[in-house]
Amino acid sequence: MAAFNTLDDLADGQRVLVRVDLNSPVEDGVVQDNHRFDRYAETVRELADRDNKVVLMAHQGRPGRDDFVSLDQHAEILEEYVGKEIQFVEDIYGDDAIAAIEALEAGEILLLENTRMADDELPEKAPEEHAESDFVQTLSPYFDAFVNDAYSAAHRAHASTVGFALELPAYAGRVMEAEYEYNTGVAERARETEGQVTMVLGGNKSEDVISVVNNLGDAIDTFLIGGLPGELFLRAEGYPVGMDVGDMDLLDDQWEETKDTLEDLVANRRDEFELPTDFAYEDDGERAEIALEDIEEKTTGYLDIGHDTIDAYVPIIEESEAVFVKGAVGVFEDDRFADGTVELIEAIGRTDCFSVVGGGDTARTLSMYGLDEDDYDHISIAGGAYLNALTGQELEAAEVLIEQAD
Repeated sequence: MAAFNTLDDLADGQRVLVRVDLNSPVEDGVVQDNHRFDRYAETVRELADRDNKVVLMAHQGRPGRDDFVSLDQHAEILEEYVGKEIQFVEDIYGDDAIAAIEALEAGEILLLENTRMADDELPEKAPEEHAESDFVQTLSPYFDAFVNDAYSAAHRAHASTVGFALELPAYAGRVMEAEYEYNTGVAERARETEGQVTMVLGGNKSEDVISVVNNLGDAIDTFLIGGLPGELFLRAEGYPVGMDVGDMDLLDDQWEETKDTLEDLVANRRDEFELPTDFAYEDDGERAEIALEDIEEKTTGYLDIGHDTIDAYVPIIEESEAVFVKGAVGVFEDDRFADGTVELIEAIGRTDCFSVVGGGDTARTLSMYGLDEDDYDHISIAGGAYLNALTGQELEAAEVLIEQAD
């Protein structure tokens, strides 16, 4: 599908600069292992095995946030998956980084420091402007080729995602290649599929769900909605849910921003989506559930869809020819509230349908709960880029690769 150069077009034995996306959850300063390391290891290992000198760039968090940390731990985690030593240098494009790059031998791998610690990295600029930055101009002469494998950051026009592709021969890595093919083709695949086409929509942002519904409404037969958007859709129907309680600060602002659109959707397109009929919440440390019809006033946060909803959603999935997932329907990181997300994804896996599962951390569900990735056609590790693909928005880093292709 994509008209960019891939690793199949890249000659062996070169010095290659590779952009990956190792951005991970950080708990008490400890970087958490996740599905991304395993996926990017494929590209890194292939390049090293082909006698290239491999230099990796990646980001972690954003300045000012608790997860804005060094990549030293990332090197150790990635090393386990690649099966080769990953050197790390606490520098991005200064003297220490250059010295480490020049010292690399064929087949060796080096990870540079967090790209977002460079002043040139974060400003959203045109690729041509980024290509002129000190960051790009300083590093580019030391490389023969640039490989962008960071599909999950492809919607960001940052120096490391778009600038180097204008200064060096540019190629897509294996993750970029697969993610672009599957995610960009979701709408086309949905429209071509004969039979029931279903999409599971969850997460924390009603705006994202609205965008997907509006963009894919002609291609999807049924949207199964959960997560916070599920509550907000129900609030638009007049139910006493979808508002903040206690110290929550997630729903009321979204309601004000999307109220008119949500009310229009439930008034005019209600037959296109299914909404929760019950919710799970925490009661004395345990999972408890309440039916929507029994809620007179919301007094606690809802952390998952309930089992009546699960039992209603699963048969729809089982009757589908294609199922796509964007976002979790509950707080799956807590096993008490993982039932909705896990049971729906399990149902997709055992159904003989074409399936793409994605949406930021949703892919983590498989490894956390022992689900077999081979049961699905594609597992996307992207969040924002996956959303952009589903809603027809441009993926700037991918577009640059296409423009620079031979």
